Order: sequence, then C-alpha cells, then structure tokens
Amino acid sequence: MSLPTDKASDLRRTIRDHLVKLNIHDKIRDILAEPREGFDPGRRLGSEEDLMLALQQRGIVDDVMKDLTLHIDSVTETEISEKRSDKPENISVTHAEKINIDPKRRYLYVQVLGGKAFLEHLQEPEKSPGVIWSTLTLCLNFRNQRFRSKPVPCACEPDLQEGFLLEVHQGATGNGNKMAECSTMLSMCDPIHMVLIKTETSGDTVLVSSHFLDWRTVLCAPHGRTSIAIELLGVGNECKVPVGVLNVKLELYPPLADHLSIDVIATQQSLERQKTAEKERLFLVYAKQWWREFLEIRPSHQNKLVKIFAQDENGINRPVGSYVCILRGGRLLESPRQAARFVSLLAQERVPMVGGGSYREQWCTMMAFLCRNKGDCEDHATLLCSLLLGFGLDAYVCVGTKAKNTPHVWVMTCGTDGSVTFWESLTANRYLHRPIDPDDHLTPQPKPSYPYQTIGCVFNQKTFLANCQPTDSVQLCVFDFQDHSCWKAMSAEALNSVCASGSTTSLPPVPSLCASSLDPAQASNQMELELRHVLAEHRKDLGLATVWDDNLSYLLSAALVAYELERCTGVSCGNEEFQDAVRRAVPDGHTFKGFPIQFLHHNAHRAFATSLRSHFCEEIVCCRGDQVRLAVRVRVFAYPESTCATWVMYACKYQSVL
Repeated sequence: MSLPTDKASDLRRTIRDHLVKLNIHDKIRDILAEPREGFDPGRRLGSEEDLMLALQQRGIVDDVMKDLTLHIDSVTETEISEKRSDKPENISVTHAEKINIDPKRRYLYVQVLGGKAFLEHLQEPEKSPGVIWSTLTLCLNFRNQRFRSKPVPCACEPDLQEGFLLEVHQGATGNGNKMAECSTMLSMCDPIHMVLIKTETSGDTVLVSSHFLDWRTVLCAPHGRTSIAIELLGVGNECKVPVGVLNVKLELYPPLADHLSIDVIATQQSLERQKTAEKERLFLVYAKQWWREFLEIRPSHQNKLVKIFAQDENGINRPVGSYVCILRGGRLLESPRQAARFVSLLAQERVPMVGGGSYREQWCTMMAFLCRNKGDCEDHATLLCSLLLGFGLDAYVCVGTKAKNTPHVWVMTCGTDGSVTFWESLTANRYLHRPIDPDDHLTPQPKPSYPYQTIGCVFNQKTFLANCQPTDSVQLCVFDFQDHSCWKAMSAEALNSVCASGSTTSLPPVPSLCASSLDPAQASNQMELELRHVLAEHRKDLGLATVWDDNLSYLLSAALVAYELERCTGVSCGNEEFQDAVRRAVPDGHTFKGFPIQFLHHNAHRAFATSLRSHFCEEIVCCRGDQVRLAVRVRVFAYPESTCATWVMYACKYQSVL
C-alpha cells in the first residue's frame, strides 16, 4: 500500500527533521573516520553493510527507532486508486541514488540547511493541500558540474534542504588523478555559482539571485568542515538589496590532515583581487584610448552602436567579449542548425521594470540565462555564438538596429569562401548577406531578406571590431575584417587579458549544457489526452457532439515531424507523403481542414486557450455539419535545459453539403 503524495511528503519531512535533531550525519562521519582494526581487506572499505553493522553495534539505530513516532492517517484502497489515477503535472519524485566515490579524488560536499529572512514571502497565505504554489529552486555550477535542487514552496523560511557532492578535480589537467592537497586547492579560484529561481504558478520563471561563493574558507576549518550563512542579493535594479539568507555547510572529503591559516587564505584572495583589478584597470585605460582614436576617424562614429561593456544581473560591468566562450553541447546538440533551434526555444523577455521608465538593458551570465530558460536578445545571441564557436565556425555577435531603429543583437558567421551568414537567435532563421554596390545604377540590386538595418560592431571572446565605414547600413557594409579602413580592431592581447577563460577571478564559470529530463513520448501522450478532453468539453458547452477519428489523428504525426525538421534544417521534406495519406483517408465528397501550431511548453489548457485565438482553429474546433470527425495530434520534441518544441495539429473532416 502506497501513501498519497502529501502524506508521503509529511512522512519524509518528519524523518529528516528527526535525523537532523539526532545529529546523525556527524555520527556517521565519526564512524567512517575511525580506524578499522581487523578489517577484512577483501571487502570494500566503508560499504553500506559495514556502516549499518557499526551503527547497530553502537545502538544508534535503536535510538533512532525508539524516539521516532510516526502518525499516519489510514488511507482506504479507494483513495489510493484515486491518487494513482490522477496525474498532476510538475511533480518530481526524488530517488536516493548510491554515488560511487573515488577514494583517490577530492570532493566538496555542499549541504544547504534551509533559508531564512526571505521577507518578500512574509505574507504568503497558508498552504492548502492539493494547491499549487510558487516555488523556489536552487541551481549550482562548479567546474563544469551542474546541480539542481528540488523545488520547495515559497516562504519566509523556505525548506531548502539539499546536499550536493562536487568533485574538486573535475576538468583538471595534468595531475587530475592525484589527490588535491591544500596548496593545490588554494590556487583554485573557481567559485560556486549559485542561482536561485522562482517558478510562478503560471509556469513563468523569475531570477531571484545570482551569487558567487568562494568555497576556500573550508581549507582553514578544522577537519575540513565549516558552516556559513550566505546573504543572497537581488538582481538588476535590486542587486544591492538582500533577498534572503541561505545556511550552508561545507565539508571536504576525505578530511584534510592539516588545515591552512585563515591569514593565508585571506592573503591569497587579496592577491587575486588585486591582480584582477589591475587587469581591468589597464583594459579600461586602453578602451578609453581606443574609443578616442575611433572618434577621431569620423565624428559621426559617436552615433554608432559600439558596445564595449555590458552590465550583468549583479550590476557588474564587464567587457562584452567575456559573455562569449567556446561551448560544446556534446551529444546533446549534433549540428549548428540544431543549436540555433535550441536557442530559439528559450523564451524572450526583457528585464521587467518597476514603475515607468525607458528600457533597461541587462546581459545575464550564461548560467543564470540557462537556469531561468528566459532572456533578451543579447542572452540568446551570446549563447548561440558560443555554441557556433564550439562547432568550429567563425562566429561573431553583431550589435546594431533592426526595423524602426530598434537596438538589436544577432549572430553572424564568416565562411572560408568569404560568404557572410546572419543567424537570428530568437527564431533560428538564417540569412545570406548580399552586399549592394551603391555606385551601380544599371544592375538590379538584390532586396535584403534580413530585418537588420545598421551594424555598429561585432565581437567574440577573442575579437572586437567596430564599423568605421562611412555608413553603418547593413546592406552597404563590407565584412572584410582584414581591411582596417572598414573595421577598427581592438588589441587581441588586451581582450585576452580580461575575456579569456581563467584570465581574471571576476569572470563567471562557464556552465555545461544539461540533458532534458522530459520523456517526449509520455509528454506527448499526456498532453494529447488532456487536449481531447478540453476540446470535447468545449464542444459540449456549444451543444455539439464530438466523434474522434483515431486513424486521422495518427496520420497527422508525419506533418508535425516535418515541421520540426524544417525548423532545424531549413529543408522541407515529408509533406508529400502526409498529403497523400490524407487524400486516401478523406472520402470523396468530404472536406479536410488542418491547423498546426507550436508552443514552448506542454500545458494543454494554456495551449488550447491560445489556439482558439486563431480563426482557423476555431473553425475546426467548432465545426458543424454531416459526419463530422475530429482529430488532434501532439508531438513534443525535447531539447537540452528542459526546453521543448511542442507541435499540435487540430483537424477535422466532414461531408460537404452542396
């Protein structure tokens, strides 16, 4: 017999609180740290069986069970069956997994012990069973390792109780298999990037805080174990305002034989800050001189969009080249066009403003952008450029304007044959640039297909080029970066000093892409069943009966796959077979209507409400006539970072009345 979800959660919380009260973690650590005399060398040291035996011998298990009192309400078999039949959305089940720890490598265990002083949620109403509330999720990134906590309800003291095992050696070269000692870890300036995300009841995500934790304070703690309280600050205009406090416990495994002095760590951190500040100061001096030289070329350059620095979510100004890196998707992304499709599926949203005022520009760090799954065109463009660089292309981020002189950022790639291709990161559209000769009045000039009007500068992690041509019109622009009369370049050495990975301690660590946890087949089936139910109820309210044609619904799959394939590759294929199958499935004298639509989520109710805004879809859903048969097909395509492209097709066939 299984427990309902709410009862099981209460039971797990009771057990966890009881174990914390008995300080069971420290008791287990003490047992593991004790020498094992007479231990059988043929058996694995510290196995689960040995640990349980030691706990029983010391009476710890008896103490736990003696004091633990569980009160579980009886649940009838009818209630259990009803719970099993319900399939609520967005419920994650945490499974305890055994982690194989390499005794030759060093690990950092980060244990989050809850939050407090999240005053924004001080007036949260009482939680009612079965009601979905806004949640908080903590994301971590450390040396190419990413973790995500389970979501917890928003509260003044959120119950964030998670443990993350970070491998200190991850991504190391040379002596990567050698146990990292204090001196080695002291030189590791990689911080732990902690991103706190709030998920609204509507499914929208909000970036709450982005914090960089210097974990090296654990090196001066006895036994490599320390507890700290982290004050989280807001983002954007609220980057100086505290949003809450996280209680965190840090522990090194295996424990350190000797710990460092706190003065040694403070000195190391001070030297790193001084070195970073000096590099940034020298680059700023160089950038000012470079800008003066750029304005001396032509006074009108003052009006061009040449962006050297950009402000991130924490209000820190950084060179724009530091937002770009070489990012490889591994097996998650197989081609540049698939990468463009993935980036386009991340929602676009400008930074919200409190009150009135003009648009405020904010370039998010890549980790914050990926965790939030939402950002503006600058975030999309820097991510796409990084992925294209990972695929070996000569890619640059372009800063300019589009229609109505609106500032915009997009991506371009230069081919070995001199061709220039524009990539729109928000839509995955590609445009081939065909330059126009303004002096040729006899030959018809090609009409540009791209929406871009002007271009002020292009950049990546190694290059920054400002457009110093007489006009910044994209149509008339010459993209010969070796021509110094057309493009003014910054010093590669100066850019490398502040933009290269690891050049300064102020650069945020580069995250890796995470595979999707979504099961496409299951999500497709679930959403299709819900859509059928919602559509039938809608027709019932109109006084119409609903008869489904399962065969026609199945045939619609071919069209949905063809649509997604075309978005990924730019090549249309498969529609001929779909059209032929539909002609065979629709009898003579009958009419077929179909309406495809794409979403960035798989919520059936939201999708149906959006679909009804289309006159064509409403005609199908509310179809009246003789022998009306309805069909609906859903196909969810999963991409990294829990993004998805959801295609839905509504269709009907009916006998035409002359």
